[in-house]
Amino acid sequence: MKYENNVFVKTVVLMCIFFMMINQNAVFASDSKHKLIEDSQKDNKKVIYLTFDDGPSKLTDEFLDILKQNNVKATFFLIGNQIQDNEQVVKRIYSEGHSIGLHTYTHKYRKIYRNGDSFIDEMNKSNEVIKRVTGKESHLIRFPGGSRKHLNKNFLEKLHNNKFKIYDWNIQASDGINPKIPPYKLVKEATKDPDKHNPVILLMHCDYMHKNTCIALPQVINYYKSHGYEFKPITENTEELYFPIKANKASTFLEKLFKN
Repeated sequence: MKYENNVFVKTVVLMCIFFMMINQNAVFASDSKHKLIEDSQKDNKKVIYLTFDDGPSKLTDEFLDILKQNNVKATFFLIGNQIQDNEQVVKRIYSEGHSIGLHTYTHKYRKIYRNGDSFIDEMNKSNEVIKRVTGKESHLIRFPGGSRKHLNKNFLEKLHNNKFKIYDWNIQASDGINPKIPPYKLVKEATKDPDKHNPVILLMHCDYMHKNTCIALPQVINYYKSHGYEFKPITENTEELYFPIKANKASTFLEKLFKN
């Protein structure tokens, strides 16, 4: 009888913790999205954060020319080991009022995602290079491939303890998968259903291979301007936006509880 009562108590505890975990993670996952929407809707403005991954490169200058011609500010998530020989491009990004974020140092998935410490080391190393070139640190980060499958509540807390803020996206052009996609298709992807999101965080790429993205960019800018969007760079004050965090399958506490 004592054994049965013990099993019953553990079962009840398990069920309670399970539902608490689901609820907590659901709230955690949606908080950043809701805050972004609330902030954008306070003044009833439609906002777009135009972001570019995988720079800097020699082609990045052409992106900067287009942004300057259209008086648009954007955010560049840079790969640290590509900054060498592209220091002037990075200085130009910074001097022309764009934001700079961290996109790891090597962009090599096996190394980056080996463990949490390896990921943070990559971001710190990239940050050191950017600070050396611009004189300013950045705590804005983007996971290569996005945070999905890599981010959980504990890792999020660890990143926040290191002062990092995470920015995924809610609209993307697939130039990162296939840089040879025709410009008209990139425009179509980059302008698909923006009314479902406010603000829009648009993902595009600016490495040496993304010539078609450069061709598509003026049309993308014109679309959002003609639809009343305000272009803003992501800053340290911009609310985070990361993909939903899935609940952990088991916690250490539960494992200990049922160990016996």
